Amino acid sequence: MTLRDEERVGGLLRVLRPAPEGWVRAAQELPAARRSLDEIVARAEADLEFRKALVADLEATLELEGYEPRPRVLDELRRRLPQD
Repeated sequence: MTLRDEERVGGLLRVLRPAPEGWVRAAQELPAARRSLDEIVARAEADLEFRKALVADLEATLELEGYEPRPRVLDELRRRLPQD
């Protein structure tokens, strides 16, 4: 990119409205959510009893373990968890 291109992009960005608050908050929460998902899956892979509990009742097990069972989290865990 040339300096002229960068200035043009900068000018275009300045005229954009700010991102909605919900988008900003979701983007800020995403890294922690990914870490939690990775942690849950790793534990399920290493701990047979935990994995069985998750498969039997995912929402209740997550709540018992202190996780908030949000719909997107539940969907992603169902996709990622090994099914015995």
